[in-house]
Amino acid sequence: MEKFKIEVWSDVMCPFCYIGKRKLEKSLARLPNKDQIEVVWKSYQLNPELVTNPDITIDDYLAEHKGMPKAQAAQLSAQVGEMAKEEGLTYNMDKAVVANSFRAHVFAHLAKRYGKQDEAEEILFKSYFTDGLNIDDIAVLRQLAVTIGIDAVQLEEVLLSGELDDEVKMDMHEARQIGVRGVPFFVYIRKYAVSGAQPQELFEQTIQQALEDWSKGNTLQELKTDTDAASCGIEGCD
Repeated sequence: MEKFKIEVWSDVMCPFCYIGKRKLEKSLARLPNKDQIEVVWKSYQLNPELVTNPDITIDDYLAEHKGMPKAQAAQLSAQVGEMAKEEGLTYNMDKAVVANSFRAHVFAHLAKRYGKQDEAEEILFKSYFTDGLNIDDIAVLRQLAVTIGIDAVQLEEVLLSGELDDEVKMDMHEARQIGVRGVPFFVYIRKYAVSGAQPQELFEQTIQQALEDWSKGNTLQELKTDTDAASCGIEGCD
């Protein structure tokens, strides 16, 4: 029997995506049939044109990108950090490196070939939000590859050759096709969707409803989306 599929569009530099990952994991942990569920991570870039710049802070970037005083940007970072803490995560926003996430997405696509996509997403999020590492730096990504059991030489070859670039771009194209406007964006059996880091109860209700339909073979229907939760889009994070 084909597995129950959950597809997640996210960006490594989206603070709500790491929070959403934890909420999803908590929801799945309560299910008795976890072995029948497959989570597939999809690429989405909040700012594809972003130029990596380790010399500025996230607050500097937010202030310029959203046109707000730096003090307000710092307040937003602090608020997001508190939200993360509620999910057991540690955000060191003052250490986060302003970095283009495209190479990180390539890393995740290679990890999928190893059956280690979830591990890749976890270590990328932690590296960005907790450890203050440059996720656009090939040397950093090589070390992360070693940590989760991926061939670092192969990773560098893939990054430099562009072998998996089209897979990343295809994910982003697909996001536009199904109407993704912000991340995290969770799609269950292509029938139900949850946009943003929604309350835990909604994650669990959506999974239960989708599982019920899936068990009956009811999977073909227009995508239904629950919105109005913390998320990040092209215009920034809300």
